[in-house]
Amino acid sequence: MTEAIEIRGLSKRYGTLRALDGVDLAVAQGEFFGLLGPNGAGKTTLISILAGLARPDVGTARVLGHDVLAEYRAARRLLGVVPQELVFDPFFTVRETLRFQSGYFELRRNDVWIEEVMHHLDLTGKADANMRSLSGGMKRRVLIAQALVHRPPVIVLDEPTAGVDVELRHGLWQFVQRLNAEGHTIVLTTHYLEEAEALCGRIAMLKQGRVVAFDRTADLIRRFQALYVRLRIEGQLPDALDARLVPQPGIDAVGAAAGVFLLQIQHYAEVESVLAALRAGGCAILEMEIVQPDLEEVFVQIMQTR
Repeated sequence: MTEAIEIRGLSKRYGTLRALDGVDLAVAQGEFFGLLGPNGAGKTTLISILAGLARPDVGTARVLGHDVLAEYRAARRLLGVVPQELVFDPFFTVRETLRFQSGYFELRRNDVWIEEVMHHLDLTGKADANMRSLSGGMKRRVLIAQALVHRPPVIVLDEPTAGVDVELRHGLWQFVQRLNAEGHTIVLTTHYLEEAEALCGRIAMLKQGRVVAFDRTADLIRRFQALYVRLRIEGQLPDALDARLVPQPGIDAVGAAAGVFLLQIQHYAEVESVLAALRAGGCAILEMEIVQPDLEEVFVQIMQTR
């Protein structure tokens, strides 16, 4: 079966900056796929190449078998992209904006679908409002609606929930999951890693233009078997537990002053040895929590070690 997205040996430079460095990726049809990485990792460059907004120096990219350069029109028609930037025409209403977007794809009599998209994105009440009068969150909803207006089989969401409220985020994911269940391929980039963990079946992580991890989400997390004990204690942490202490960026000094520590263990049986060391050191446990690794922890470790 043809892959929804197939990328082979993709490289792109901007002057001396190597934005992409030999990227290979394949996203299956109907997949909910996560593309993660820190700022500057190359995610937006990759999406720009897929959307025909940038040309690779080397390599190929295909959308449902159509080369994004040689078969641009066919590839672009199959793709819907929600960009990070709030780009809009201030002279049109929401409904007019979506009708014009339909026209770009030669879609007439598309109002029924436009109304449905607006309903699911809670835009119906703003349908006749001018775009420049909308809040930032509302403008982002319109960007999402624009990407969906031609019912593309492959949808790329580039930070779709940045700056939007919790209620919209919940409604958006319900709608996108419904589209995915109906067979649409979803590619998501996000800094909200709990979203990626909950939604994406597979994940690729980019760092400095290269793929540094690519696997099923559950298997990525399973590679990091360590557990953590989060403690708030009264007293000084015993020296015997120093080897288990895990740095907590940004809160170490405050945490230590408040008696809050994060300790690493390999399995649940080691909790007793931690408790024994605390008892021997005369520490009183005020709070204790067993923490399992999540995608955020895996992401941090991969970015630090590769």
